[in-house]
Amino acid sequence: MEPRQLAAAAMLATLAALAALPFFGEKFTVQLFTKILIMAIFAMSLDLLIGFTGLVSFGHAAFFGVAGYILALLTPQYEAANLWTSLPIAVAGSALAALAIGLLVLRTAGLYFIMVTLAFAQMLFFLFHDTKIAGGADGIYVYVRPAAEILGWKPFDLENFVHLYLVVLALFVLVFLLLRVVLASLFGRVIEGIRVNEHRMRSLGYPTFRYKLACFVLAGALAGLAGYLSAIQFGFVNPDMLGWHLSGEVMMMVILGGMGTLIGPALGAAAMMLVEIAFQALPTVGSIDLGKHWQLFMGSFIVLVVLFLPHGLLGLLARVGAVREGGDG
Repeated sequence: MEPRQLAAAAMLATLAALAALPFFGEKFTVQLFTKILIMAIFAMSLDLLIGFTGLVSFGHAAFFGVAGYILALLTPQYEAANLWTSLPIAVAGSALAALAIGLLVLRTAGLYFIMVTLAFAQMLFFLFHDTKIAGGADGIYVYVRPAAEILGWKPFDLENFVHLYLVVLALFVLVFLLLRVVLASLFGRVIEGIRVNEHRMRSLGYPTFRYKLACFVLAGALAGLAGYLSAIQFGFVNPDMLGWHLSGEVMMMVILGGMGTLIGPALGAAAMMLVEIAFQALPTVGSIDLGKHWQLFMGSFIVLVVLFLPHGLLGLLARVGAVREGGDG
């Protein structure tokens, strides 16, 4: 079997396993993988900027948090918002925020771009943290998940953790397919050309600023989708959803899985969250509770990955596959 066929078969098998998970897995496992899929969407949106366009944004969590806050503000207390109106509004709100910020930050490049994206994200963080908007520093609860009713008919119930998981899985697949189509188009080839040599693309007549802005807005909208789903799952939003810590965490997921791919960020999100749980479950040795110091082990793990796996876990898998293929030959 050729490598592409093998990769396609592995993807289909993984998708089938994910679809079957809620019918065999425990509630904790289903909820964990719901979070993993949400973070995978978030990581794919950031990789569209970092891996494909060469825009290293350190403020991507701003769009994640904006959508979560929009849902919280649209939800009446102790009542359900309408899914079919609140979801487009939340995603559009993140896209508009990305448009406004992108018009300014994309006039910079390199280190200046990184710092300006971080600055805008921190401005939004302190806007919600230091004011009474949506609960201030304490955040705000979303007591009832959005209702998916259509003229009295409810195709699924987001209060049911299995239904929520399947909806998130379906949206993850749709986002993956959307990005695959976008990246295979002329638009995708242009943004990859911008990453390699923006001056050459500009000399060929491509309006590179517009392409980068469109990419920035699309990435912001997809990050907003992830933030909306996260607010639904946990029923709570707070300023940390917009903070640089979350931006750094999702960036590490992209690096861990492998930049410039669609599968890599999803793989990185799954690996990072599962490794985190494994470190938190470490036993007590003598008088030292290893699990309590899981962040130390996590930091060491990330450093080792950056040093020894420059192309991420996906690059490692590709290398192992190449070695096996060479051995078979």
